[in-house]
Amino acid sequence: MNGLGNQILVVDMRGRDDQVLPEAAIALAADPATRFDQIMAIHDPKRDLTDAYVRILNCDGSEAQACGNGMRCVVQALAAETGKSLFTFQTIAGILTAQEHEDGLISVDMGEPIFDWQKIPLSEEFRDTRMIELQIGPIDAPVLHSPSVASMGNPHAIFWVDDDVWGYELDRFGPILEHHPLFPERANISIAQVTSRSEMTLRTWERGAGLTRACGSAACAAAVSAIRKRMTDRTVTVHVPGGPLVIEWLQNNHVVMTGPAEWEFSGALDPRTGAFTRDAEQSEAAQ
Repeated sequence: MNGLGNQILVVDMRGRDDQVLPEAAIALAADPATRFDQIMAIHDPKRDLTDAYVRILNCDGSEAQACGNGMRCVVQALAAETGKSLFTFQTIAGILTAQEHEDGLISVDMGEPIFDWQKIPLSEEFRDTRMIELQIGPIDAPVLHSPSVASMGNPHAIFWVDDDVWGYELDRFGPILEHHPLFPERANISIAQVTSRSEMTLRTWERGAGLTRACGSAACAAAVSAIRKRMTDRTVTVHVPGGPLVIEWLQNNHVVMTGPAEWEFSGALDPRTGAFTRDAEQSEAAQ
């Protein structure tokens, strides 16, 4: 599936005791037929009053705490299977609720943002995380500097620019900043341009995945950071390379993300090795 071009493998692990292994994820990501940004593995629920436990893997085999675009794909898949429209999921980052609307768009309650430097986490103390000391380029003429940092279950750093976000070599400095010593759990690195009180443009280097057409948690982190800096109102349309996401920071402090999801094809995989077989009818249709 995909969420605004963010490639997602939704893997049904219900009724099983095993997991998708990191080496299987790496093999799947290396195969052009199954290349992905995140795996969303649906497991049997571990808590009462939840529909499923969702484990998230990046293409480098590491485990992720959050993936908003992937959660929308999970909702669409389960809604088509069950006929339900409201879901409650458990992830490593906590409990998430989601809803498929009649127009096909899906809203995910991404929970409450975290701004405390110790909880993001950062390796150094910054009392005001709306702007921290970090830069790319010469000290007297940095290319990027003073990002906002926040966590949406996973750490984010957002650099603010006044011009086109495509004018920066995110593919070059994204991996450097992802592994910067300031981020002990690595970080998602974004460049954001606010274009009005209700809109911004965003590009993201996703931790463990690289350049991505859409990162839902990054859109949420950028939106709440812009609101904290009084750059936008509390409802923001975030334009990522794959399309628009609507982010609302509600008065109860929860962040709700709304956007589409799209089914592409189905098949079967071995969660130990990543060996994949595409469903026959889909292979025939592709030919």
